[in-house]
Amino acid sequence: MALRALKFASLTAAASGIYLYGNKFLDPNDFGVVRVGRAIATTAVISYDYLTSLRSVPYGSEEYEFLKSQVHLRSAERLRELCCSNRGTFIKVGQHLGALDYLLPEEYTRTLKVLHSQAPQSTRQEIEQVIREDLGKEVGNNYFPQKVREKSGFNEHCSTERKKKEQIKIKELFMSFEDTPLGAASLAQVHKAVLQDGRTVAVKIQHPKVQAQSSKDILLMEVLLLVVKQIFPDFEFMWLVEEAKKNLPLELDFLNEGRNAEKVAHMLKNFDFLKVPRIYWELSTSRVLLMEFMEGGQVNDKAYMERNGINVNEISRNLGKLYSEMIFVNGFVHCDPHPGNVLVKKCPASGKAHIILLDHGLYQVLSESFRMDYCHLWQALIKADMKRVQKYSRRLGAGDLYPLFACMLTARSWESVNRGIDQSPVSASEDMEIRSNAAAYLPQITQLLNNVPRQMLLLLKTNDLLRGIESALHTRASASSFLNMSRCCIRAVSTYQRSKSHSLYRRAQISLTEALSLWQINLHEFFLWLKGSQLGNWVIALLRRMHHFTY
Repeated sequence: MALRALKFASLTAAASGIYLYGNKFLDPNDFGVVRVGRAIATTAVISYDYLTSLRSVPYGSEEYEFLKSQVHLRSAERLRELCCSNRGTFIKVGQHLGALDYLLPEEYTRTLKVLHSQAPQSTRQEIEQVIREDLGKEVGNNYFPQKVREKSGFNEHCSTERKKKEQIKIKELFMSFEDTPLGAASLAQVHKAVLQDGRTVAVKIQHPKVQAQSSKDILLMEVLLLVVKQIFPDFEFMWLVEEAKKNLPLELDFLNEGRNAEKVAHMLKNFDFLKVPRIYWELSTSRVLLMEFMEGGQVNDKAYMERNGINVNEISRNLGKLYSEMIFVNGFVHCDPHPGNVLVKKCPASGKAHIILLDHGLYQVLSESFRMDYCHLWQALIKADMKRVQKYSRRLGAGDLYPLFACMLTARSWESVNRGIDQSPVSASEDMEIRSNAAAYLPQITQLLNNVPRQMLLLLKTNDLLRGIESALHTRASASSFLNMSRCCIRAVSTYQRSKSHSLYRRAQISLTEALSLWQINLHEFFLWLKGSQLGNWVIALLRRMHHFTY
């Protein structure tokens, strides 16, 4: 009865805005009652479907599994429709859910992944409105100290000129501006333009209503998830709302994104293959970001790389180096390596392949203690040292679920983890086993995600996105990726130990141990290269022939 009343009330609320659909001057998404009614109705229908469709079917039977898959699919499609209708924050959260291959049934992830290509586009009028509101009033005003502005009369001058600037148009700022966006995401879209001085730029413009609606949308999701948890006690997704609460305000501040871009470019300046667009601060605000225009193929587009003579293994190897450095050494991690945010391009002059890193709104800053435990855990996983895997998994909040945690981190079976994750590549049967186990262990996985530090959640998402790229390039779980991770872990742990040591002798000892460990990895990598090269084959054949003649 309660569910029926809830469903009726939500449908009534949604119906109150129906007349707006026929009005050209009003967008129904501007009205909270429509967005709330739509979300409540979808939640009620999905909950009712799960409660009734599986009620009279024996648990675990073939019929039960078939019906459960159908309910998953219907619910995922309803959720996708809700995200597309409410847009903004809903699409952002839906995209996050679509990346949770280790947690959600395949029906959900497969259905929600399309949200990456179904993000809404703002109209030309809406774009001009944001540019007029932000650039028309703020350019120049933010780059003088307050005392200087007051003393020089700068504020008075700006106030007299403001009315003129409020009418600023795109054509006054840009020599040309392409109406069709290069890409549209849940929070913003990017256009190619040419400034009056001839510079080609990428202009990232926030959808005009996202900022105003985001906090209300997050509150609505939180309430709905609490209601669903009352109906389904095993449903544990409050961590998703907590992460959205923390991260969304940062992603909506484009000045923060610009600062992140400059910070990571400086931090990783030794990687000559990495390119980060330069930020043009004089024409950037919290909702408009102007940056150097860069283009290339998506990092998962193997056909593009083959057409342009780009070595796929080199790109995969360099991407691994990049993220290992961010995670283990610097603790400042770009957490949205979606293929649309990572481009590759061959430099005509040098012939080198560059990785272009875009969209710097979401970064995770790892605490020192977390980063050291994470380094030790990965070292243990690579060496198949189960005692240390258990020790550092527990320190990271996994408790008795440490085997499950190790499998989630590596996307490998427990058997492969025990054998050594660098000993054999991932097989199709192992992938199938992992997916089926994810559905079977859903309550334990959700419990684990609630127990691990919040920093771990974005790292798990990042790991999944990187593995998706490796799978598309057919370079997943190559030995070189684990060797690069080992190098970064050794350097990070050694740097930490030296910083905590007050003895010159002890620091020298740590440095010597670090050098020897890195030398061992280099030697191992050389033997792997030799084994796979033509020269290595000749040497092996010669040794076998000599052995044959000896005996």
